[in-house]
Amino acid sequence: MKSVIEKLKEKNKTISTMESCTGGGVANSITNIEGASEVLKFSAVTYSNEFKIKMGVSSDIIDKYSVYSMETAMEMSKNISKFTGSNYGVGITGKLNRVDINNLYGSDNTVYISIYDRDSDKFYNNKIDVDKSSRKENKEIVINLIIEKLLEIV
Repeated sequence: MKSVIEKLKEKNKTISTMESCTGGGVANSITNIEGASEVLKFSAVTYSNEFKIKMGVSSDIIDKYSVYSMETAMEMSKNISKFTGSNYGVGITGKLNRVDINNLYGSDNTVYISIYDRDSDKFYNNKIDVDKSSRKENKEIVINLIIEKLLEIV
């Protein structure tokens, strides 16, 4: 993540995150780096559908595609970028090792990641299936993929 932060600072760009299943893990990895306050504008952990919607995710998208979908991740990434005025928005939704009784749709170990580049109005999307027995290990896999993708994009 240090390299991501350095690239963002060099290019005078900012980032914000809207995370669900990673529980703020991406924001945590950013804030572990000295100087992160120069690039991280805001981070929201939107575990519930209610707060995804309050942060701008369309309830119609959730109803049509489910909260566990690329369409929802895209709404998350774009809306967090728009809300904060950040150059990049990261949206993450998915299930890690559990059945969600409030949202029965979607695979139990699939995570949807969307990185939105506001300057070019472009989405960079990834879907990853995680298979570790612990949530912590699965979060690390997702966060490492996001770091890899940010290094390619920024």
